[in-house]
Amino acid sequence: MSVLRSAPLGVVCLLYAAMLGAAPLPVPPSAAAAPLRKALQSVWQASPEVQAARAALDAARAHARAAAQPLYNPELSLEAENADVDRRVAGLSLALDLSGKRRARASRGEADVEVSEAGYVLLRRDIAARWLKAWSTAALAQRQDELGRQRLGLMQRFDALAMQRLQVGDISSPERDLAGLALAEAGMQQALLIGHEAAARAALLAISGESTIQLPPLPEGLPPVADSITPLAIDTLPELQQARALQQSAEAAVQVASRARLPDPTVSLAGGRVRNGPISDRVIGLNISIPLPVLNTGRAEVEAAHADADAAAAQLRSRQFIRRADLQEAQIRYVALREAAVAFRHGRAAAFGDRTALLEKLWRAGETSTSDYLTQLKQSLDTALSGHELESQTWQAWFDYLTAAGRLNDWLDGRTGEASR
Repeated sequence: MSVLRSAPLGVVCLLYAAMLGAAPLPVPPSAAAAPLRKALQSVWQASPEVQAARAALDAARAHARAAAQPLYNPELSLEAENADVDRRVAGLSLALDLSGKRRARASRGEADVEVSEAGYVLLRRDIAARWLKAWSTAALAQRQDELGRQRLGLMQRFDALAMQRLQVGDISSPERDLAGLALAEAGMQQALLIGHEAAARAALLAISGESTIQLPPLPEGLPPVADSITPLAIDTLPELQQARALQQSAEAAVQVASRARLPDPTVSLAGGRVRNGPISDRVIGLNISIPLPVLNTGRAEVEAAHADADAAAAQLRSRQFIRRADLQEAQIRYVALREAAVAFRHGRAAAFGDRTALLEKLWRAGETSTSDYLTQLKQSLDTALSGHELESQTWQAWFDYLTAAGRLNDWLDGRTGEASR
């Protein structure tokens, strides 16, 4: 009996020592990001949200071109009268933009284009982050399903062995029942894992819209350390660029409202012929008219535009505070999860296959009871499932950190070593 005990324990000790000496290598950006970048290209092309943002950007550019056009078109008037005096007069009038309304509208149109451009970039980044996190969840569900199938196979073999040992009298009938119950529980838990994988893939499908995209497997290694990337300056992040463009648009709206208060004159030039009996004269007329801003001065519109500009400036400052806090939180969370994942891989808890094999040998040798075997096997499986989930959360935290640092696209392109862009 001592020989049976020492041999497997010695093997496990050697495996454990080897695990302690092997550190999980971080995944190189090119190795992990290349297949993801290819998949994301398909996601962006198929995403209705990206298509809508692109259409909104095209519309903003068209509105900007429209805002840069002259405000007023000339008016042609024709006048004819047959009475005591016959009149035939043609006139041309044009309102003159002397207050700079066109320039103000053009400035606001350009600012609105910048808002749409920043929103387009921000949407693509957010879709990429959502898809990457959903991908890691789906990859985790696939790993857990494979582990669950392994558990189901173990329980089936254990149930068959328990029946054999019951027939020869090595175990009692209650212990045989424990094996049957464990097999039934493994089948139910496997059904739950299959459901979780289906839900994860459905969430992924809701983002990509395509079920034909080849999903890359979750890398065997862990993401790089947090110090491997240099976060961009807060003001260069897409959220801040969009908020700053919104502030510029609001300030341009103040100029538009201020210019709208100033009346523009209308100049009219008319010419023709007037016949009064035998007398016929040519006439030329010049007319200048200007509206009087008496009933509606436009002051309320200017005050409202100023208030909108103040709100946009406050929103910009708020975004700055939020993004700084998000970066700090994402970095701390990622470092903690990665350290926990490294510790899990270095520890004995990661050796699920070796531990289950050892438990089965001990149970066959009669050195552990059926209940103890099932208890330890369940603990080993729960720990293995938790380890997979920890690594998936580490990858999700890595994506959150890249997003908060403004480096998600750089990581996908293999350019995280740059200090700025």
